[in-house]
Parts: sequence; structure tokens; C-alpha cells
Amino acid sequence: MPHITTWHLWWWVILPYISIAVFVVGHIWRWRYDQFGWTSRSTQLQEQRILKWGAPLFHYSALAAIAGHAMGILVPKSFTDWIGIPETFYQDVSAVAGSAAAIGVLAGSALLTFRRVAVPRVRATTSPVDYLALILLGVIVLLGIWLTLGIQDTSHYEYRDTVGVWFRSLFALHPNVAVIMDAPLMYRVHAIAAWAIFLVWPFSRLVHAWSYPLWYLWRPYIVMRHSAPRLPQEPGTGGRRWRKIGVRY
Repeated sequence: MPHITTWHLWWWVILPYISIAVFVVGHIWRWRYDQFGWTSRSTQLQEQRILKWGAPLFHYSALAAIAGHAMGILVPKSFTDWIGIPETFYQDVSAVAGSAAAIGVLAGSALLTFRRVAVPRVRATTSPVDYLALILLGVIVLLGIWLTLGIQDTSHYEYRDTVGVWFRSLFALHPNVAVIMDAPLMYRVHAIAAWAIFLVWPFSRLVHAWSYPLWYLWRPYIVMRHSAPRLPQEPGTGGRRWRKIGVRY
């Protein structure tokens, strides 16, 4: 068992709990005192050509990557073994799907970052916190691609026995620091970058991720009625009549 120091406790116990607390309290504070700023601050009017490609690519790929992380970290290895999924099959599928999602996030974020830096009108609407969030996101994505195509494909390292166990132990309020210390260095850097973006999230435009209009699913139907255009009535046909000014009928 590796020797656990105060520095290890900072990275693998204190930082995660601070990030979770700031993430939750920061969102509550932002909603309470800055509801008008709770938006993506859309810049569609400033530039549309790059946005129409970069935004869908980034958002759909990010959703796929988040779903993959949730399955890989929250679902124990014992469960996939119990339902009969071979380990090699699981790793091959996660490598292919994870790489596709990561490349999509990387390409989409590259387009959006280029747009935000290269277009002056868009750059003027970007805050320093937004730039920090983009940098952290780039670090997370690049490390994710490297880990998926590098370690996991060559040595078949099983992160669910270390990173997954440590992550779930945080929510059980019994952090297992020893298992995360056994993970390769880049996995640990990847985890630290993820906690860092949770610290930044409530204070950037990323808050719009929680503003999905779910009410739209059960809103009343909009009734559209079409009617044929009516021609105006001619003078003297019972409707409004033309008359000279000052003449009474």
C-alpha cells in the first residue's frame, strides 16, 4: 500500500469535496443573484457559419462523452462481469466509442475556440473565466484521447479498479485514496483537471447546460389556423364607401 501524505489527501479528498461544494453552492448563488446572466450569452448574431458546425458537434459529442464516463466510472466492473460482458469486449467498445466522442468534442471545441478568438465581435463577449473553462476543457479532452488510444489500447489498463472505486468512495463518504494513487499519472491529472472545471463551472457560461427547456415536452399544442385572404370590399357594396371630404350621406 502506498504511503499517504497530507499532499495526497489534498488532491484526492479535499479538492474533490471543495469542488463539489463550490459546484452546488455556486449554482445556487448564481441562480439567486444573477438569473439574467444565467445564459449561454449566444453570439449567433455576431457569427453563424462556424457556429452552425461547431456547436452541434461539440454538444452532441460532449453528451456522448459524459454518458461514457458515467457508465465507466459509476458502473462497477463486478456488474459488467455479472451480466456476462467480456472485459476485452468492454475495453474495445469503450476505446472506439470514447475515441469518437473525444475527437468530436476536440473538433467542436477547436472550432468554437477559433471562432471566439478570431472573430472580434465574439471575442468582445468572452470573459476570462470563459477562457479558463475552455483551457481546462481542452486539457481534459486531450488527456482523454491520449488515455483511450494510448494506455487503454496497449496495456489494457483497467481504470474501473482504481479511478472508478475512488470516485464512488467519495460519495460513500469514505474516500479510498490508496486505489487512486495506484492509477497512472495521466489518469490522475485527468481527474484533477475535471475537478478544476467543476470549480469554474458555476461562474462561466457553462451554467446554461442546466437550462434545457424540459417544460417543452408537456406544453400544450399550438393550434395553427389557416384562412384564405379576403379581398377588400369595393365602395358602394355595403361596406365602407369612398366619399369626398366634407360630404355627408
